[in-house]
Amino acid sequence: MAAIYSLYIINKSGGLIFCKDYGSAGKMDTNDSLRLASLWHSMHAISQQLSPVNGCAGIELLQADTFDLHCFQSLTGTKFFVVCEPGALHMESLLKYIYELYTDYVLKNPFYEMEMPIRCELFDINLSQAVQKDRVALLGR
Repeated sequence: MAAIYSLYIINKSGGLIFCKDYGSAGKMDTNDSLRLASLWHSMHAISQQLSPVNGCAGIELLQADTFDLHCFQSLTGTKFFVVCEPGALHMESLLKYIYELYTDYVLKNPFYEMEMPIRCELFDINLSQAVQKDRVALLGR
């Protein structure tokens, strides 16, 4: 079974700009993906405001019985989050690597407009390779 169920990228205003499902069970339709992205953006923003700790970056990990949700927010406010099986390791480093891919293949693409949905073939190819390497590493545990 795959460790990663799905990956989402949300722009700084809460709009879903990228979504990819990796698990075969429980695939969501487009409307559900948009709702999830909007809900996560709102929860993340509220958690920053309600935190008793100054400089809180928001929720980084949400653990449930059947999944974990790991989040990485870039300095520009773009959020990358992955839904994975409970207890999956090294998701933070995977999200940071996905951010590197985003900066290399999406932001440096002269045809990409900021805050718009991501449609970049090189990003998709390298992202698939990164997730595949992560799955191979998880099989060796």
